[in-house]
Amino acid sequence: MMDIVYIRDLRIETVIGIYDWEREIKQTVSLDLEMAHDIRLAAASDNIEDTLNYKAVAKRLIAFIGDSEFQLVETMAEQCAAIVREEFKVPWLKLRLSKPGAVRGSRDVGVIIERGMKQ
Repeated sequence: MMDIVYIRDLRIETVIGIYDWEREIKQTVSLDLEMAHDIRLAAASDNIEDTLNYKAVAKRLIAFIGDSEFQLVETMAEQCAAIVREEFKVPWLKLRLSKPGAVRGSRDVGVIIERGMKQ
């Protein structure tokens, strides 16, 4: 059995892209994150210490992405996944990272990655 703690449409300003003009401005990326976590202990105790603190995860990713200057969303996604898995002890996650407006005529483009084993 697996429970999911999630963050949807976390928008962060960062330098991202391969073109010279992209290296000189900040653009918005959007992050969706699903993280495996057994919530039963937290549900029973009603204590924040017993759960995966999505605010702490969000703050960490906001700081990391905001300070980064990646060329590819693939690199950014992979490093974000590693941070969440290692620092927050998440055994499985699904991460969607997109660049709204990156391709004319589309709402957004990006990548979806899944890391770890579902329990």
